[in-house]
Amino acid sequence: MNIKEALLMHCKMFVNKRMQTVEEIIYSHQKSLQSETKSSAGDKHETGRAMIQLEMEKASQQLAGISEMNQILSKIDISISENSKQNAAHLGSVVYTAKANYFLSISAGKIDIENASYFAISVSSPIGKLLLGKHENDEFLFDGNRIKIQKIV
Repeated sequence: MNIKEALLMHCKMFVNKRMQTVEEIIYSHQKSLQSETKSSAGDKHETGRAMIQLEMEKASQQLAGISEMNQILSKIDISISENSKQNAAHLGSVVYTAKANYFLSISAGKIDIENASYFAISVSSPIGKLLLGKHENDEFLFDGNRIKIQKIV
C-alpha cells in the first residue's frame, strides 16, 4: 500500500467513525423524543422536547457535513503520476515541505504513518488554498513563515 492509499483509507475511516457517532446521537434523541411523556409540568416537557429537537437539527447538519466529506473523498484519484514535477498540487496530492507534510483532502487532522506525520487538510482551508496549484520548489508564505515545497506526489 502506498502512502496515498494509506492516507485516503485513514480519511475514510475518520469519516465513517464520525458518521457512526452522529447516527448514534440521532437515534438516541429519537428514542428520547418517543419516550418523553407529558407530565403535569407541561412547560418543562415542551422545553425538553424543544431542546431534543435542536440537538437533532444540529446532528442533521453534522450529517450533511459528513456527506460532503464523503463526496470530496470520492473525487480523489490516488494514482501516482510518473511526471510529478510538472503536476500542480491538487485534491489528493501529498505535499512535502520542510515544516510539515500535507494530504490535500478533508480536514481530518494529524495522521502518523510509517514514522512520518501528515496533516489531512481541506483544499478550502487557509493552507490548503495556498498549496493548491503550487509545484515542487515553489515557496509560499504561511503564518509569517516562508515554506518551500520539496516534493508533490
